[in-house]
Amino acid sequence: MREYDKITSFLGSWGPFQRLVFFSLAFSILPNGLVGIYIVFVGDTPPHECLVPEESNISAGWRNVSIPLVETDGALRRHSCRRYRLDLLRNFSLLNLVPHMDVNLSQVPQEGCLDGWKYSKDVYQSTIVTEWDLVCENEHKEPLTSSIYFLGVLVGTFISGQLSDRYGRRPVLFGTMAMQTLTIFIQIFSPSWEAFTAIFFFVGASGFSNYVIGYVLGSEILSPGTRVMFCSLGVFMASGVGGMLLPLFAFFLRDWRLLVIPMAASGLLYIPLWWLIPESPRWLLSQGRVEEAEAILRHAGRMNKVPVPDVIFTPAEIMEAQAKKEKKHNMLDILRSCNAVALIIICSILWMVITMSYFGLLLNTTNLHGDPYFNFFLSALVEIPAYVTAMLLLRFCPRRFCQSSTLFLGGAIILFIQLVPTDLPGVAILLEMLGKFGITTAFCVVYAVTSELFPTVVRNMAMGTCSMAARIGSIVSPFLIYLGNCYRYLPYLLIGTLAVFSGLLCFVLPETFGTVLPETIAEMQTVRRMGRSKDKVMNSISKETSSVIHQAKL
Repeated sequence: MREYDKITSFLGSWGPFQRLVFFSLAFSILPNGLVGIYIVFVGDTPPHECLVPEESNISAGWRNVSIPLVETDGALRRHSCRRYRLDLLRNFSLLNLVPHMDVNLSQVPQEGCLDGWKYSKDVYQSTIVTEWDLVCENEHKEPLTSSIYFLGVLVGTFISGQLSDRYGRRPVLFGTMAMQTLTIFIQIFSPSWEAFTAIFFFVGASGFSNYVIGYVLGSEILSPGTRVMFCSLGVFMASGVGGMLLPLFAFFLRDWRLLVIPMAASGLLYIPLWWLIPESPRWLLSQGRVEEAEAILRHAGRMNKVPVPDVIFTPAEIMEAQAKKEKKHNMLDILRSCNAVALIIICSILWMVITMSYFGLLLNTTNLHGDPYFNFFLSALVEIPAYVTAMLLLRFCPRRFCQSSTLFLGGAIILFIQLVPTDLPGVAILLEMLGKFGITTAFCVVYAVTSELFPTVVRNMAMGTCSMAARIGSIVSPFLIYLGNCYRYLPYLLIGTLAVFSGLLCFVLPETFGTVLPETIAEMQTVRRMGRSKDKVMNSISKETSSVIHQAKL
């Protein structure tokens, strides 16, 4: 039986149909880059300290020293969560005592922020942190918000992977688009942190799912040559452009509710795509829906103005497609194959580490020295050359080299950050951006590597499962950055070490460079170690067989 790519080769590789699918799917990813990480600004924590009410009857001198000083990163700063007891300061003020002269402040008891907090408005007018006081004893709620979002992504990508393999790529794609738009719009009216976070779970469940499904849809419709460009430049470049637009909106809309409005409105961009994005003919064929697959391919042939064969699929190919229709594939089909299980475990580890590193570095941009809007823009900008590099690597280099080299690059540079003196913050930012360049390139490559390893019948399910495993990394990433409060370089040490380890793990994967996409589980390539073991076993069997034959002849 002919391979699907050979059957559809009459369409060419870059005709009007391929361009329409390429740019439509890429355009569908642009809102994901815009809304995927707006929590960086919506949930940022501005400088703050305990509020000292105007009616506290404390003189200006005592008000100025009402907040204790604490050493942070080698400098004395005003404490964010403690103040001196106001009743004592009031008495000192009434007695006309002078701070530091008449009273030793180190001996004055302290208390928490009983009257709330005063937040700096130099950068933000409001965030969810300032509105619901997610600081001090509640500061864990800020990274928890992001983790719950990524938990929604975990659940959503797993469910959507199952649904799109069973009911089709296109209906699930647009269903998740509609859900994303609706949930973000509802989030604008959140009355509490609990409500905001609960809605944010469903934003995550829908937002990243359409990203993964769009990726799979493009990789199945487009020809092998165009597929590489789509899987690097098409999907990720659009996401990068959306990411660069986010700090622009955030700069002009510094109230978090106002910022969420354009995030929700970006869903309107999806509407015209309903008439432009077709279902995957490859998926239709795998489901036995041959007539629908042929109709799309004939339409594509007319668009490309190329002659369409009278018979696209031979009777034997149709019979095989009909046989596939009777068999519905699920996760058990992967679990029945030791090779498939090994591949999905390795790919899941790669996705987990890469995603944790990627989102960890992205969430850390507002913690870097300097303007948070510029730092985030720089972080998004560095993704553009990373995607171009990924495209060139995927086009000309073996997959194991593509994946391992980018992880080694990103991990090694991130490990070097701890060696930079604290008085050279610009150098630290440069190294972090270079590290993010390597991790982003690896993030792009791992999609192509995974999609090439698994067959059509379970590809989207495998992608969804790996993406689900990656969400474990993204769920951990906010608290990974939170560990920086304990030791400044701990996040970098963890990210760098895990990235280098994952680079070593890549050498176990089979090579898929220049091969056709597998259609069935039986066509999957084997893990290298398993492959070598299998060869040894077959050689041993051949030797034993030859020995038996030789003895029989004697």
